[in-house]
Amino acid sequence: MEMDFQKALLEVGKSLSTDEVEALSFLCTDILSRKPVTLDGASNLFSLLMKEDRLSAGNPQLLVELLLTIQRPVILQNIKLSLPSPSTLISPYRKLLYRLSEQITEEELGDMKFLLKDIPRRRLEQKTTLGVFLEMEHMDLINESSLEYLETIFKSVCPVLNEEIRLFRKEIWHPESSPSTVKPSQTPKPSSRTDFQGDETPQLLSQPSMNPSNSTNGEMASLDTVNTEKNNPESQENDEVLCDYPMTGKRGICLIVDNFDFSESYKNLTNTLRNREGTKFDRDALKEVFGWLGYEVDIHVDYNADQIKSLFTRIGQQDHSQYDSLVCCILSHGMEGKVYGVDGKLVEIKLLIECIDGENCPSLIEKPKMLFIQACQGCKEQYPVQPDGIEDETTRIFADAKIADLRSPVIADLLVGMSTVPDHASFRDKFCGTWYIQSLCKNLIKCVPRRVDLVSILTKVNFDVSGMTDFSRRRKQMPQPAFSLRKRVVFPVPEKRPPEIGALTKDNS
Repeated sequence: MEMDFQKALLEVGKSLSTDEVEALSFLCTDILSRKPVTLDGASNLFSLLMKEDRLSAGNPQLLVELLLTIQRPVILQNIKLSLPSPSTLISPYRKLLYRLSEQITEEELGDMKFLLKDIPRRRLEQKTTLGVFLEMEHMDLINESSLEYLETIFKSVCPVLNEEIRLFRKEIWHPESSPSTVKPSQTPKPSSRTDFQGDETPQLLSQPSMNPSNSTNGEMASLDTVNTEKNNPESQENDEVLCDYPMTGKRGICLIVDNFDFSESYKNLTNTLRNREGTKFDRDALKEVFGWLGYEVDIHVDYNADQIKSLFTRIGQQDHSQYDSLVCCILSHGMEGKVYGVDGKLVEIKLLIECIDGENCPSLIEKPKMLFIQACQGCKEQYPVQPDGIEDETTRIFADAKIADLRSPVIADLLVGMSTVPDHASFRDKFCGTWYIQSLCKNLIKCVPRRVDLVSILTKVNFDVSGMTDFSRRRKQMPQPAFSLRKRVVFPVPEKRPPEIGALTKDNS
């Protein structure tokens, strides 16, 4: 049995990258009496754990918890190892730092090192994010009960990560709302993201049963809904009332209508609509991101007005009873409250929404319906431009709009993400895609693993897009989400690695 277990450990080691071995060593910092001498492979770490009686064939619990924490459940399946009992060995604090490290980009790491004036520069030069965290601990800048220094750094580098620290504090100091966490003075308990329940002892099994991606935290709060004051009864009451939409079945359909070729519009308009150069970048990004989130992506290119209406009618008539939600994305020219078909005819957004409301699509009742529209809602800009086909050919930044009436429909469990506010233009880079869709996709990739809710993600999109501009530094854009959601939309964290998409810089170069 022991020999079989050591062979399994050898297979585990071969499956891990250098960064993953470093992560395992970091997670074991509070468990081992001394740190491994080298990180060239996992064998040294496993040997130390076995020597200190932390890991054995009869007690593989730590190995399972480590691999689940770094999101490598496939390795456990390969060695036929499962754990039906709760994990208890790695502290929530150590897991928090690991999760934070996974979400920090190389550029953000460089900025962190630059701001860490309390640590000699030479000690940070070759360090990974986990290495930097260890140096901060060695200098007594951070510990389980004191993360203010790290929050100050994050405020300048990646402020959204401070939300995860806030939630960690809430779980630690309010164990009544997160039973799997404890105060720092107590023995570390399992993270609130632990997936297993029951009291069975760990053992080698031939039929592993695990799915860490389904791990949820019903008390996880969004950036925009939680009062951060401690001991606030009103805040605690809100936490109990506000919950998440169920995301336990098939995620649903992601419908994408991408209109590029507007040559047909010559027959219907005096001022013709130009082709939407760069829209393919948006279509590809949406396909990758929502496919990664588990949606069945359904793409339709160059649809006229009647085809768009027929498509939404068909979607509304489908049976969505096995699905958790519905996502619809429209990429086109537009005017206020309407989008253009490639024939130059307009479709009211209100009519499209009615196709999927509770009356016309009962299988989507009480399920989130998300509609993202990349299209202008007017012509107003900070300086004169001529959108929709009378564009300046010397620029790569184009607008997509005309003007009309907007009537917001009232419907439950709906979110409409508009790329711009009423009366204003929405911009598209022919080499990168639109400011709005690229920011949406980038922030979904960045925030979903942090279990940030969709409304908060769209708030971050608002912040990012509002800071963008063209070469002239005069064009600006302000997206505007509107919703009648009654719960939080929190996408389950996918098992697969997030896709890599081209993202616009704030300078839109």
